[in-house]
Amino acid sequence: MINLFNAHIESLSIHRIGNKSRNESIFISDQGYRLNDEIVPLLKEYFFKSFREKEENYFQFAHEVDIEYNEMFNFATEIFANPNEIHNVSKKITNHLFEQSNHPHIKNGEVYIAYLTNLNIDNNVVDGIGIFKSEIMSNFMQFEDKGTTLKMILQQGINLNKLDKGCLIFNYKKEEGYKILSVDSNRYDTRYWLEHFLSVDAFQDENFITKKYLKFCQGFAKDVVFPAEDKKEEVMFMNRSVNYFAKNDQFEESNFLNEVLGNPDLIPEFKNYKVDKGEKYSIEDVTTFPIANAAVSEARRFIKNVINLDTNIQIKLDFINPESAEKYVEKGWDEEKQMYYYLVYFNKEQKS
Repeated sequence: MINLFNAHIESLSIHRIGNKSRNESIFISDQGYRLNDEIVPLLKEYFFKSFREKEENYFQFAHEVDIEYNEMFNFATEIFANPNEIHNVSKKITNHLFEQSNHPHIKNGEVYIAYLTNLNIDNNVVDGIGIFKSEIMSNFMQFEDKGTTLKMILQQGINLNKLDKGCLIFNYKKEEGYKILSVDSNRYDTRYWLEHFLSVDAFQDENFITKKYLKFCQGFAKDVVFPAEDKKEEVMFMNRSVNYFAKNDQFEESNFLNEVLGNPDLIPEFKNYKVDKGEKYSIEDVTTFPIANAAVSEARRFIKNVINLDTNIQIKLDFINPESAEKYVEKGWDEEKQMYYYLVYFNKEQKS
């Protein structure tokens, strides 16, 4: 979890890059930008807003041979070792980004490189590096007095409500390649920013594993539980899964299977499904791990608890009180109508 409320921009360098494949130029500033009290609050909102609003999927610098060969990892390490040299290193970073800007769809724009302090990540206060790029120009109106009339002037500039691209590199978990957050609002070439420029992989901490395992469970519920049982049992399996994650600090696969699978015959099916699909979800070798509560709360919001019927009727099951669905909802087959039915028991109807 991150908290950027007290984050401070200590220094800022601004450069501009074009598209190398179109023979556009690069502009490197000789000096860092002189910050003032008027611009800093606006920049903080522009730089940080997208990170506060998006799901926290962390990355880490990586390289197929050794992380020491990752240019951005070395640039970040150089800055953290001597923050006063950030402007000189920002020139190297901008040149590195320019070298990756050779896809015909990549837009030119300004590059902002900032040294940040008082970043809170996983309850640790650390320094960080922010690298941001503005690409899309917006039209806006200016007005000027001309005697007894107002003259309308159309201009272009950066929309401070939306950051086009950016990353936060936290001076944290260096041995794993630093913990990194990234945003990319303009996905015209998704490989350009993450793969070519930053060269990162997903940061495989407890947050990552918890999310991936719950995604795997959703796949199993849809592909195996639903065909073998019914929609109600698919929903209830996911409900039991989320509740297991919510009430435990440590995940143990054997314990999990015994608790959440109502039908013991599905345990071998679960293990076979993991052999087939585990690599897809990056959990093929995972049997135990610390559970990230934030990831569980986030996943709960996206797990469906509704049974949709082809008769245009929906049955919504309560994830807060799952025993109600177990006790008071029954599925059967009507021979006369040749249709399935759900039988729902209740004492009285509740006011909506």
